[in-house]
Amino acid sequence: MIYFIGDSHLGARYIADHKAHEARLCRWLDMIAPDCEELYLLGDIIDYWFEYKTVVPRGYVRFLGRLASLVDKGVKVVWLKGNHDMWISDYLPDEIGVEVVDGVYDTVIKGKRFVMEHGDGVGRLPRVYSIMRRMFRNKFLRRLYASVHPRLTMGFAHVWSSHSRKAGGYAHVDPSPLVEWAEQYVRTEGPVDYFVLGHLHTPFQTKLSSGGELTIVGDCIHGLSYAAFNGTSLSLCVAEK
Repeated sequence: MIYFIGDSHLGARYIADHKAHEARLCRWLDMIAPDCEELYLLGDIIDYWFEYKTVVPRGYVRFLGRLASLVDKGVKVVWLKGNHDMWISDYLPDEIGVEVVDGVYDTVIKGKRFVMEHGDGVGRLPRVYSIMRRMFRNKFLRRLYASVHPRLTMGFAHVWSSHSRKAGGYAHVDPSPLVEWAEQYVRTEGPVDYFVLGHLHTPFQTKLSSGGELTIVGDCIHGLSYAAFNGTSLSLCVAEK
């Protein structure tokens, strides 16, 4: 089986019980471990992650340990960067063995063409958000940010995340920009069997006019939804409500 999951936001301050939240995700990893061939993490797995040269954020030990165990068993684990964990560098690939992807991931799985992205970098983007996104990913600005003590930067990042969530809630629920992007992608890049995305926090699945399918996996906050591919069909599933 091939599994897809996203938007767990481990460590987010608006999640009341961090340990219980991580434990739920670990239970899911334990559940899929016996038949998992490949695992795709579709971004925003951690609510804030910034690597310094010799320092990484504390926490997530049980979750990262589960990923390491899967990799050690020969499972391919691919982590697509989201807008909250965009600053992953070499720690997770070197220490755990996951493959980290920034942007669109176009690949073939069991003879089917899959196109994956977190979902924040495709479709119609608000102008302000597009500018902020480019700023956050600018290498020079990233080096400046890294020069500030983590005690300040991490506090700022978590406050920003919590404020954004309270101000907008889970407002990004309109899938039409992503559907439009998928249809355009097929017109320029050729047929795609499955588009799999995250970011919107609301599970969604639809047939495209091109004949393929688009799936948004939902999140691990309101429940725990994910997608599973058995070589023939892609199912949208709920482990916990």
